[in-house]
Amino acid sequence: MNPATQDPPHPTTRHQRILVSGASISGLTTAHWLARYGFEVTVVELAPQLRPGGHAIDVRGPGLEVAERMGVLATLRDRSTKLTGIGMVDSAGQEIFRSTETTLTGGLLDSPDVEIMRDDLCDVLHEAVPDQVEYIFGDSIVSLTQDETGVDVTFATAAPRRFELVIGADGLGSGVRRIAFGPDEQFLRPFGDVHVAVFSMPNFLGLERWQVLYQQEDPYLGALVMGLQKDAPARTYLGFSASKAPDHDLRDIDAQKRLLADRVAGAGWVIPQIVEHMLRASDFHFYSLSQVRLSGWSRGRIVLVGDAGYAVSLGTGQATTVAMVGAYVLASELATHQDDLVRGVTAYEDGLRAYVTRNQDIAREQGAQPQKAIGAEPTADTAENAPTGGVPDFGTLTVPFALHAYQDLVRVP
Repeated sequence: MNPATQDPPHPTTRHQRILVSGASISGLTTAHWLARYGFEVTVVELAPQLRPGGHAIDVRGPGLEVAERMGVLATLRDRSTKLTGIGMVDSAGQEIFRSTETTLTGGLLDSPDVEIMRDDLCDVLHEAVPDQVEYIFGDSIVSLTQDETGVDVTFATAAPRRFELVIGADGLGSGVRRIAFGPDEQFLRPFGDVHVAVFSMPNFLGLERWQVLYQQEDPYLGALVMGLQKDAPARTYLGFSASKAPDHDLRDIDAQKRLLADRVAGAGWVIPQIVEHMLRASDFHFYSLSQVRLSGWSRGRIVLVGDAGYAVSLGTGQATTVAMVGAYVLASELATHQDDLVRGVTAYEDGLRAYVTRNQDIAREQGAQPQKAIGAEPTADTAENAPTGGVPDFGTLTVPFALHAYQDLVRVP
């Protein structure tokens, strides 16, 4: 029988301390549920506060159910992007296509799913985490040494501590994964040849609940500007295609900005102005599209969740949902097996593996590079007969997952 669908026993009263690395979507969701199940939870986050900026992301299908069980679904809908459409422009800024039925980041606008900015979602999740959870901001894990009963953790700044379990929820470039599993190149699987930055900039285009897309071929590069309010900053994606991943230090933001500026030099539309604002952006994030593939997500009392263990990539709009579902299942299986946390980790992996693999395989099948997802320049026939203009309907790619009801394990309302 699938461990994730078995009826859980009533929880024990044994005291358990768990460290979550990363105040991410998966990290905050995991912390929420662990605290509600009665664990003593500490969250360590490298940034000095919740990270600003980030993509517009989607909560779909089983992710919506997790949000509802957390009591935050209404808030997510209230803080959603509420976009009204997208326009595509040429190098002179002339609109060549528009749709009021879909967007590039969220798909069809009439779907029941929720599109929300990443930082807004993290704010909502953070507010939902019970007050007893401890946060250590501006710090990171340096080493992990485990035995049969726990993990000794050393931090860059804080004093060493011991926990019964350590959870890596620290994203694509997970430090926990690097320490416990090995170098990134063993597990990162490049996803096409697309390299993208996302950052905030002044909304000089005056966009309101609207996206504008520009792309050019040979070499391929593109920009998507999304403005939710005319008097608020716009969120901007800027990227290029290169067969070989650029050589850059993940923590050298200035070098990444210079690299991107060089790659898009000479492009049309308002790319020069976008680059000027990018160079001053304080919430700049740059990465190459990749999946994370591991044969197992745990090493004894160290376990990965979300992008750290199984990043899906952008092309299907499912990464956030997979992260939230994974966090819910992990926390719930740990609560089910409080007297044997390693067994709980095994149940989490067994219960989630097929769901994660299917989502990753679908992303591969879609060939999910932005230029392919965007499609070629729409023709009149495309605009008339396919209102998505080549943009995929992400809702049809949602993989169902039967979430077990673990209410009997909840100790904190």
